[in-house]
Amino acid sequence: MKLITYTALLLLFTAIGSIRGAEKETPNFVIFVADDMGWGDSGTYGHPLIKTPNLDKLASEGVKFTQCYSACGVCSPSRAAILTGRTPYRNGVWRHLSGVHEAHLRASEITYPELLKGIGYETCHVGKWHLNSKQQFNTPEFPQPGDHGFDYWMYSHNNAEPSHKNPVNFVRNGEPVGEMKGYSAQLVAAEAAHWLEDIRDPEKPFALSVWVHEPHSPIATDPQFSDLYKGHENRKYMGNITQLDHALGQVMDALDEAGVSDDTLLFFTSDNGPVPAYGGTAGGLRGVKRSSHEGGIRVPGVARWPGHIEAGSVSNVPVIGSDIFATILDIVGIPLPDDRTIDGTSMRPAFAGEAVTRTIPLYWRTHVSQADDRSALRIGDWKIVSNDEMNQFMLFDIEKDWKEEHDLAADMPEKTEEMRKALFKVWDGIVAEGPSEWWLGERTKPKKGAKLSY
Repeated sequence: MKLITYTALLLLFTAIGSIRGAEKETPNFVIFVADDMGWGDSGTYGHPLIKTPNLDKLASEGVKFTQCYSACGVCSPSRAAILTGRTPYRNGVWRHLSGVHEAHLRASEITYPELLKGIGYETCHVGKWHLNSKQQFNTPEFPQPGDHGFDYWMYSHNNAEPSHKNPVNFVRNGEPVGEMKGYSAQLVAAEAAHWLEDIRDPEKPFALSVWVHEPHSPIATDPQFSDLYKGHENRKYMGNITQLDHALGQVMDALDEAGVSDDTLLFFTSDNGPVPAYGGTAGGLRGVKRSSHEGGIRVPGVARWPGHIEAGSVSNVPVIGSDIFATILDIVGIPLPDDRTIDGTSMRPAFAGEAVTRTIPLYWRTHVSQADDRSALRIGDWKIVSNDEMNQFMLFDIEKDWKEEHDLAADMPEKTEEMRKALFKVWDGIVAEGPSEWWLGERTKPKKGAKLSY
């Protein structure tokens, strides 16, 4: 049984009582996550050639966020933040989890699927997982989706192998599936549709995660999609985006066929920014995957919830992947856990373009080789970006300078110092609370002569 360190029974009894007594909302939730899809990788966000008719449709029926962020510039951490509402170094999934490594999404973390199960929801995860290292995948010694609140799952550790075409590495509820004919996004969406139509209890609300592999490498694109871009040198990548968009359409159609679209909050996003080497684009933003500049962390974000979100609206309010946890709990009336820090906040006001209230500023830190853009914090329109040692800083007015072309640190030393102190306040709290024994020993060694500032 999963260990929950706060008063779980009290929390659930309170939640159940509040829902029954106050008739709280219990909509369905679908969280659709693309893999390495950049802010500029869709017609919905202004790409002149890439066709994304289903994402366009979703935006026309809901709200498009112009400032939606992933919680990290790389995949495993940002996904852990979606499930837990906690910034990656705090929840333990602080790095890309591959090969042999001790880090994983710990059993002690609390996810929104398990809390929803406590009030009668059915839950399903299909697609990429990547919340444990490869040697921990599908082994009972380490938590798997079923230990984090999912009733049913079909998942892969990381990428579809050997590529998006005919993958061989899916596991369904603990049992290897073997080779699956077709392309990954469509296979994942078909499994989601199968669960919706044939497995779930139609009398219960549900939470469904659909985490496709596209457009992460190794890319394989169905000719029906790449042929849309014949003659273009980037046709394989652009077709791959249309391929994942088609999978989104499969899920939307399945919701329609099940008769639940009108009572479902569907949220589409990406886990981090793009990889230009494969054809991805950040739409003019500075930085790419693994960066804490906007191009590494600003991603597509579209939400549809009929009757609650104005169709065809646009929200400029900054939101982040870790807000999904708090938003879901806010909607169903479950109070946030009180024995740990929750970094996210409910984005419900942002659905209507209204500001959200944050007790912890937007914060990012990406573990990778030393560079000048690994840690960042945003408060209002101001964003500070630091190097890996956190002793060099850049300052940007993001609303006016969304491309981060004008570093104001030297011109505004007082504001830079104010933001630096705020950055360290958040970081010091993370160091005190996160499983530092996992990551302090693996920090990149400082450059010769460099002095750590913490």
